[in-house]
Amino acid sequence: MSIVDEIKDKLASKIINWHEHSAKRIYFSIKPGDIREVASFLFEDLGLRFATASGSDTPQGVEILYHFSFDKTGQIVSARVLIEDKKNPQIDSIAPLFKGAEWIEREMWELLGINFIGHPDLKRLLLADEWPEGKFPLRHNHES
Repeated sequence: MSIVDEIKDKLASKIINWHEHSAKRIYFSIKPGDIREVASFLFEDLGLRFATASGSDTPQGVEILYHFSFDKTGQIVSARVLIEDKKNPQIDSIAPLFKGAEWIEREMWELLGINFIGHPDLKRLLLADEWPEGKFPLRHNHES
């Protein structure tokens, strides 16, 4: 069974939508509350490597793409999460699952204001100490 088939089979009840950009670039959306279970399955059960995560501010909410690599085939699988509560964006940290997620979660916390619940060490990484609290440089005003 292919990685795609295994993901679709095991995570069917968690997948909101699915998009295959190409045979090597797959995206699927899940609810924020499912990220730890999904990340654990991709890593522990399927052997995908956590590559990185990327966050962005959209009119619908704060979005995170968690990118996993299946190095045997060169496929990249990205789990998309949309956090609709922009006033208090929060999600479970995946850093307890893999240490490699610690710094990227710190970066998204600092630049987008996402609170990663259970992160072992949320503290500044990029911004100067005098940067104002509550100001997130990658947030946009989508009201206009």
